[in-house]
Amino acid sequence: MRNRSSIIDSGMNKLANERRAQVVRALVEGNSIRATVRMTGVAKNTIAKLLVDLGEACAKYHAENVNEVPSRRIQCDEIWSFCYAKAKNVPTDKKGEFGYGDVWTWTAIDADSKLCVSWLVGTRDALTAREFMEDVAKRLQYRVQLTTDGHKAYLTAVDVAFGGNIDYAMLQKLYGKQGDPENPETRYSPGVCTGVKLEKVSGSPDPKHISTSYVERQNLTMRMSMRRFTRLTNAFSKKVLNLSAAIALHFVYYNFCRVHQTLKTTPAVASGLADHVWSIDEIVGLLDSN
Repeated sequence: MRNRSSIIDSGMNKLANERRAQVVRALVEGNSIRATVRMTGVAKNTIAKLLVDLGEACAKYHAENVNEVPSRRIQCDEIWSFCYAKAKNVPTDKKGEFGYGDVWTWTAIDADSKLCVSWLVGTRDALTAREFMEDVAKRLQYRVQLTTDGHKAYLTAVDVAFGGNIDYAMLQKLYGKQGDPENPETRYSPGVCTGVKLEKVSGSPDPKHISTSYVERQNLTMRMSMRRFTRLTNAFSKKVLNLSAAIALHFVYYNFCRVHQTLKTTPAVASGLADHVWSIDEIVGLLDSN
């Protein structure tokens, strides 16, 4: 049986790269692995292995190249997903073990260039918040205005990461009742937003720019672009490794390849981190440099 490396290293490099690009193109447009199998004819295990390898390469590229970001306004949020099973269905011997049940992805978006400055897959606790905010802080070139939701874990994390050198505010949305839980039209709908609560935490944040709108819109982009984030389906990740790889691939594609409709270019070009819009082939090429 031929392994992946023997296929890539054979005399059919061009064909291998074309097939890999075909697979990646399907994945970043929100197709599941099984749908990608049907579309491309590539075996399921081969696609899964490609996803993990390329996700690792994408994470490495982001870590090494998304630095000195000239942002002035950052918005942060956390988006929920789950692995293996929902928390209530996790087997007793797996309860409390990361990768089984609830998984949270923390994201930081530049409000101007729409660049994803940082992301982190973990739990929704204080330790993860601190690790995430320290990563955000080290990637920024200037003092920024930061807005987060009202999650209390941010308070200490931001203070430790930025040491007070930040204009920071929290925005907490207030929701009314969700509606009749027996009505299928409202059962899965969010409650009505009845107002917002703004809290200036440190520095002098400009009230006009206290917002989480862009990072919340990114949550929708993630759910539309990664099949494993789709709610109420069986497309969830079975392994946290695969989820992390899919997220890394998504954000490199989002930052460097996907032309933003408002910007008319990619976030990486808008922020000065790239001089052109990447192709899928360039993302696939990260495998060779990893």
